[in-house]
Formats: sequence, C-alpha cells, structure tokens
Amino acid sequence: MTGGGRLFGIGVGPGDPELLTLKAARLLRAAPVVAHFAKSGADSQARRIAGSHIAPGAEELRFAFPYTTEIPRGSLAYREAMAAFYDEAAANIAAMLDGGRDVALLCEGDPLFYGSFMYVNDRLAGRYAIEIVPGVTAMAGCWGRVGAPMTRGEDSLAVLAGTAEEEALAQGLRAADAAVVMKAGRNLSKIRRALERAGLLDRAILVERGTMPGERIVALADAPAAEAAYFSLVLVPTARAGT
Repeated sequence: MTGGGRLFGIGVGPGDPELLTLKAARLLRAAPVVAHFAKSGADSQARRIAGSHIAPGAEELRFAFPYTTEIPRGSLAYREAMAAFYDEAAANIAAMLDGGRDVALLCEGDPLFYGSFMYVNDRLAGRYAIEIVPGVTAMAGCWGRVGAPMTRGEDSLAVLAGTAEEEALAQGLRAADAAVVMKAGRNLSKIRRALERAGLLDRAILVERGTMPGERIVALADAPAAEAAYFSLVLVPTARAGT
C-alpha cells in the first residue's frame, strides 16, 4: 500500500435519504474528504441523498462526467473520454490518500452494482486500503415501493442491462422466472419489444425515480412513451403463486 489514507466506497442507497445505512452515515460524519460524481451542470444525486451526514468542515471533490447521453456509449470517443475522466478522478483521490487523508466516495445504490465507484476501484485497488460499504440497490428500493414479490421458492432472478441488444434482452427474460431491467431511460421502447417477444409485457412494471421525489410506478403496457426518466428500471415479478 502506498498511501496512509483509506478509501471508502459508500453506497448511499436508491434515493430516499432514510435508506442510507447506519455504517455509511457514521463513516461520512468522520470523513475529512468526500467525493462524488455528477452530471455536468447538475447537482450530484449521491450528494443529495447523503448531504445531511457530511461533516461541515469536510473537503469535497466533485467530478462532473464529460458525457451522459450526448454521444453513443459504445463509441470510441465516449470510451476514451470516460477513461480519461476516471484516470483524473482516481489521481485526485490518490493525492488525498497519499497525504494520509481518508476519502469517502459516494455511489448511488451499491458501489459494486452498476456503480461509477468500480472504475476508480479498478485504478486504485492494490495500491491503497479500500473498504466497500454496501448500499440498498435501486432494484431493492423499487420493488419495495411496488410491493410485488419478485421471487418465491426456487425462482431464478435475471438482472439485465437495458443497453443490451434486443435479442439478448429477450433471451435473458425468457430464461428466468423474474427479472429486473436496469438502465431503462432511453432504452424503454427496446425493452418493451423484448418483453413482448418474451411474452412478459403484461407482468412488467416501470418504476421511474423510485424512492425519490417525483416517483412514478405504472404498468409498462400502460406507458407508451418511447423514453423514461434517467433514473428508471423495469420489474418483472414472479408469476408463482404463494402457498
């Protein structure tokens, strides 16, 4: 290990500040440096969730993404820009750790579940002491709000990315008893088609801004819009009846 500081990957939960864990709150109150990601020109969602627990004197590092939806995620320009972005973020955090200061890096949901923290962890793991603080995932927060049992008995659950190809989504949906499709947003029309191909549209539930202000829960079949809010996912609860 090269630095005296410790990096904490803090999962802050799906949006409701009361779903932050006790451990996350304790560590945030003690952290001398708090880092968070945000869209360019927008407030950090993770900071909004955890803000009341940040110590008044803490130094904050705000990393603004160069892109969110402006260019295709699979393009070379996107990959290069995001790699440079995470290189710089990791270097800034490493400078704090080298100076002996602990850093709490906030992450919406859980740090190791589709979280930006992972890309910093990739760059710093092995060089610094890192502790992961799990958070309530977006899907858990959303299915708690829906109140529909997701799995029973020996059911299998598929977690799919809405950015995948339509055929891959349809295959994944057919293979499991229940499913969560993350990253709905601009992929909603494709997700709807995949659900139709899998014969599951009638069970699909769209959750936008789950546990946050402006939350919306609707049967996907009744939501004909081509896109959903940035923070959105689709739930397909189990069809198995209770005993």
